[in-house]
Amino acid sequence: MLGSNIPVNYLYDNEVKSISLPSGSKIIDPNNVKKRDAKEIIDRALKTPLKSDGLEKFLNDNKKILLIVNDGTRPTPTAQVLEGIESLLKNNEVTIIVATGCHRGANDVELHSILGKTYDTFKDNVVSHDAKDQSRLQYLGTSRNGTKLEINKAAIENDGILIIGSVEPHYFAGYTGGRKAIMPGIASYKSIEMNHHLALSEDARALELEKNPVHQDMVDTLSLLKDSHIFSIQCVMDSDHNIYEVQCGDIIESFDSAIEAADEVFTVNVEKKYDVVISVAKHPMDIDLYQSQKAMDNSKGILKENGILILVAACHEGKGPETFYNLIASSSSPVNAINRINHSYKLGYHKAAKMAEMMRHFSVYAVSELSESVLKNIFMSKFDTLEDALSEALRIKGENSDVAIIRDGCVTVPVVRK
Repeated sequence: MLGSNIPVNYLYDNEVKSISLPSGSKIIDPNNVKKRDAKEIIDRALKTPLKSDGLEKFLNDNKKILLIVNDGTRPTPTAQVLEGIESLLKNNEVTIIVATGCHRGANDVELHSILGKTYDTFKDNVVSHDAKDQSRLQYLGTSRNGTKLEINKAAIENDGILIIGSVEPHYFAGYTGGRKAIMPGIASYKSIEMNHHLALSEDARALELEKNPVHQDMVDTLSLLKDSHIFSIQCVMDSDHNIYEVQCGDIIESFDSAIEAADEVFTVNVEKKYDVVISVAKHPMDIDLYQSQKAMDNSKGILKENGILILVAACHEGKGPETFYNLIASSSSPVNAINRINHSYKLGYHKAAKMAEMMRHFSVYAVSELSESVLKNIFMSKFDTLEDALSEALRIKGENSDVAIIRDGCVTVPVVRK
């Protein structure tokens, strides 16, 4: 095919596929880091908490515990951590809340995956956060950016909060993890909407925290919970979703320390920009277009102007929330969509804005189960196979075009080395 001679494996719909890429193509993976023993890492972290008493003392001092865990869209090793601390929780009154943000609640299949071997122990103590249930929300105050901060009352109806999270680059929050468990994890729909409106800022981008207004809201939420007792367990996964690092204790300190490890795994230096970039959304981030958009955004830093992005994402659950999709689909062009978003913002429009900004500068192809009409409505071209998409891209850009593939596009952030 096209003089190609580099066989490359990638995941589509959680199945291994293979494609031959042109000679000289760049294969971008999370950095190759040393494999570590997960149990040893968890045990070490628990024995050396940062700026905090140990977990055992925390649990002894706080009998009524709210345990915040991620939903099924995050590759957090919640089950492994829970299995390691289950015996310590036996004397506590534990309520587990799934930090869904504004996503749907977790179903039983997802709860089995989240809780693992501890499912039978905790299944009757699990609730999913409902961002629209006003009866369960508590107003805390206003952030420096003017966001009205409301969170689930469960966060204050307890003696202590235990958080299990994971840290990796995030396309507008800077990084996932830590403070994100509370804002937007268990925040109100209105608070999330106001917070995500700030994602339109140029400073709301992957790897940026100091000037990032989205991150600032999250930190301000924590400051308003200053009287709450919080113990945080933050994990960093490697490219095979194995535990690479764990930091625990103070929620800020553990998050900051985990970032260093996350950068070791997911921030990848490259030498130049490319004409064609293939970005693969791996499971579970490939469930819908809304989630897999992260693979689009992380590729923009290495795409040449007017280049072609090929998104690889099955999207078996469809488009995701209708709000972001309908905004683009009802616009005459990507620029028109951006102008409309700036004029009148609704939750989900941040995703539309990031997508429209991509389409303003690049052509976007999609290898997906989404229909041709669904993709065409938002200025994307559908292809049934990656081979077909690449052939068309090289026909347009030229056989000698520079090609790169990002094989875990939702978490890998390639950066052009200066």
